[in-house]
Amino acid sequence: MTHAMLKGSNVPLEATTVRAVLRWTPGQGVPDVDASALLLGPDGRVRSDEDFVFYNQPRHPAGKVWRLGKKRVAEGLTDTIQTDLAGVESGVGRILLVASADGTTFDRVRELRILLYDAADTGTEALAYFDVTPETGEETALICGELYRRGEGWKFRALGEGYSNGLKGLATDFGISVDESEAAAEEATTTVPAPPTTNTAAQPTTAGTSSQSPEVSVPLPPEQPAAVPGQPGYGYPPQQPPPTQPAYGYPQTTGRPAYGYPQAPAAARGAAGAQTGYGYPPPVTAVPDPDFRLPPQGPQFVGR
Repeated sequence: MTHAMLKGSNVPLEATTVRAVLRWTPGQGVPDVDASALLLGPDGRVRSDEDFVFYNQPRHPAGKVWRLGKKRVAEGLTDTIQTDLAGVESGVGRILLVASADGTTFDRVRELRILLYDAADTGTEALAYFDVTPETGEETALICGELYRRGEGWKFRALGEGYSNGLKGLATDFGISVDESEAAAEEATTTVPAPPTTNTAAQPTTAGTSSQSPEVSVPLPPEQPAAVPGQPGYGYPPQQPPPTQPAYGYPQTTGRPAYGYPQAPAAARGAAGAQTGYGYPPPVTAVPDPDFRLPPQGPQFVGR
């Protein structure tokens, strides 16, 4: 019979090898979830960093706790931790079963459930299950439950305790040492350095020296004076004033003739030097002939 558990409840385990399966429903915006385990000693802390079974260390050195990996099933996605309870070292009193989604809060994980199965049973019925619900929704790591010794046997307790600082914060709280230099290096890679004030050129690395190339300062070119009105800019020839040209289609105001037409004589231009209209010949002043006479008129033009 499958036990539906509430937070804080416990159930005895008769199986000697159990599979703790984390299961959730995937979807748009739903993060991936990782299962891990921490083996705790009598003081409630790990004995060494080897007591941390997770994606970068999927098997405990004693070989009794290991990570099976992720699968897709009809109900969703799963990640599994399997434990040989009969072979766990006597110095281990509790095994925490953890879910983590670093960088994403668990309020976006849908239908998270932990199920316990008898690994020796080929059936599909779970021994117990617990629906894990975050308390605040801001958790990035959750202790879903724990396997713990009780007399000569083992029990499982449903917990649902959350951490907002991820799997690293949870593991550190139980005695796992975090490499500070690695964390500092990771922080340095995400920090944008300030721009240098001088140009630097990397020198080639030679044998027996540090792999980090020294830097040699290269002076910047001398600063140029500010541009002065009327003077050319740095690196450019002096600018000449544009030539004075007449508007297109109109005669020039100087003594040059209009484009495409001969220059009119001075007498036609007048005393003031006026020019004729563009495209027209200069006017001609007619002088009357004193000997000019009209021809004889017909009778129809003779006055009566």
